[in-house]
Amino acid sequence: MDSRYEVQKVHSSYNKICSLGLRLLWHFVHVLVSLWYFGVYVAEVFESCIMSCGLLKHYKKLNVGHIRYLAIVVESEEAYQIGKVIQLLKWLEALGVKQLCLYDVEGVLKKSKKSIIEKLESAILLEECVEEDLLKEQKHMILEFASISDGKDMVAKAANLLFLKYSKLAKTNAEEAQVFTEANLGEALRAIGCKGQDPDLMLVYGPVRCHLGFPAWRIRFTEIIHMGSLKSMRHGSLLNAIRKFTFVQQNYGKKNKNKISPSLCDYNSHLLVDFFNNKL
Repeated sequence: MDSRYEVQKVHSSYNKICSLGLRLLWHFVHVLVSLWYFGVYVAEVFESCIMSCGLLKHYKKLNVGHIRYLAIVVESEEAYQIGKVIQLLKWLEALGVKQLCLYDVEGVLKKSKKSIIEKLESAILLEECVEEDLLKEQKHMILEFASISDGKDMVAKAANLLFLKYSKLAKTNAEEAQVFTEANLGEALRAIGCKGQDPDLMLVYGPVRCHLGFPAWRIRFTEIIHMGSLKSMRHGSLLNAIRKFTFVQQNYGKKNKNKISPSLCDYNSHLLVDFFNNKL
């Protein structure tokens, strides 16, 4: 009886020691990871300060010509910080960015577009531009304001336009199956007044690492960079993100070992086409 009690006591002590050891190991790993992220944060802040001061020569001359269209996605709660948004736009204006889209889910920025435009030196709204102005070299920065409702409305209108068009064709050519492609969907979107181009680069400000409902058919080949909270935005971080993008080799559409595989946004675009084909 005593020997059994001793065995149970030793086994209980062993379990306690193992449990304590695992707990200490978990805390040790947690401290290491925290120190790593803290070190990365300090390095980013230091790099941001150096870039903002213009101490690094290769950051002084950025080739923003690679960014034909820039998208800025802001989480709706942070979109109420209009002053921060205006400061961000002034930085981009100084860098020479000519066309960009401001997006938030609830349309907070769209409601404040007049006050935003007034604070910028040379900015005009996309709806005020003619198509020729978008193709030639601009002297102004062209701003597009969008929300999640715009994407839904555009898809609904485009679907209705395609349905009317293809239903007429189906009556005249009843024997031929009518199938449309992404090119047809793009034509329908332009026909209903969707002037916005496909962004080359998207900068996301907010706690969530996603595009927050930005129209999927416009970001099939878009480089998406999460910039963190709008409250803690830094000029150096913006310069760093743009610099990294300018050094990225765009391989979509090329048949080589480095080509980009179809993204989730590309998959969503195909789903839209398949859906309308099935409906028709």
